[in-house]
Amino acid sequence: MSGRRGVLLAMALVLLVVTASAPIKHYVLPRIVAIAYEIERHGIVYSWGGGHAERPGPSTGTCAGYTGRIKPCPATRTRGLDCSGLTRWVYALAHGADVLGPGNTDDHVRRMRQVRSPVPGDLVFFGERKKKRLRTRHVGIYLGLGRMMNAPETGAIVRVDDIAKVPGFLGFYRY
Repeated sequence: MSGRRGVLLAMALVLLVVTASAPIKHYVLPRIVAIAYEIERHGIVYSWGGGHAERPGPSTGTCAGYTGRIKPCPATRTRGLDCSGLTRWVYALAHGADVLGPGNTDDHVRRMRQVRSPVPGDLVFFGERKKKRLRTRHVGIYLGLGRMMNAPETGAIVRVDDIAKVPGFLGFYRY
């Protein structure tokens, strides 16, 4: 097993064991934030379509639908996470099950309910509303104080960003 892959696997297993032992409803949102910060510490790179394999976690991506600025598309050679792959993995670790599933941001927002008063651990979605229908294009993990854990774009790593810097705010959602 390669060094980086071994570290990621070990981290995921430790987090899964720790998080699976606590009651979900009362403690899941703080666990989501703690897991997101732990993942950020490991410098995981963005990969278009990364995190959408059968199981949550870093994976090589796809170039289907890629519109990023780095050409040619590096996703099929890059093991990492895109924005919905990041949120899927963090939520799977926190909940002890793949609650968001392998879909994209549109699939994930449909599994959640919008909240007016967000708390750290909620998801923040971006996109546009068209005829009473959400068309999402980005998601991050709300950390509080206007910040989110973010897998922003090809060439970047998972990091903390200001929510206000991302256009198309749609709202906060909770599983």
